[in-house]
Amino acid sequence: MTRSRIERKEVSANRSFRWSMLISCCLSAVTFADIAHADGIVAPSADARLMTAVELYLLYRDKSWIWSDGAGRFDDAERRFTARTGAGDTTAWAQGRWIVTDDGRLCLNAEWHTVSGVYPNTSCFSHKRAGETIYQKKEPSGSWYIFKHASPAESDEFKKLVAENLVSPDIATIKSDLQNQKRLAGNTLTNASRRKTQ
Repeated sequence: MTRSRIERKEVSANRSFRWSMLISCCLSAVTFADIAHADGIVAPSADARLMTAVELYLLYRDKSWIWSDGAGRFDDAERRFTARTGAGDTTAWAQGRWIVTDDGRLCLNAEWHTVSGVYPNTSCFSHKRAGETIYQKKEPSGSWYIFKHASPAESDEFKKLVAENLVSPDIATIKSDLQNQKRLAGNTLTNASRRKTQ
């Protein structure tokens, strides 16, 4: 194998790792982006119980979840999940399914598309309810926090669930932008390889 092919593989592997980490961080940020100004980490009350699949379905169905740098969409049809995040060379979009279970879990199972490739990712969030208060944590190692207060507060993450579709209208543009970035990256890599062999 030539030195330039080895270097290209190393660059590709480093890019893949960086994108995997970025996607993981983006999904972690979903629940923790604005917690700093929320009530912070709390333990669910003693009377809190796991939410049912029906409760979770009604909570997320046909909603967009606004994130600090994008949004995720929970379409009812076929439980389709789509998302967009980042800007410029950190732009990513996702498509997959959202799943709810009777043990209080919402899972996002999607393939994330970036300039360097496609990366499958599954992220799950646990939910408990005590009266009208909803607690949430990212699995497996997140901390519980109040997702929705009994009397919703402006800082509640729940307030970021909106009916408007904030993802689908942008997906075509994002796909096109990523294709252009891939083309440019390919041309840059090809030109760099040519210069090394000259």
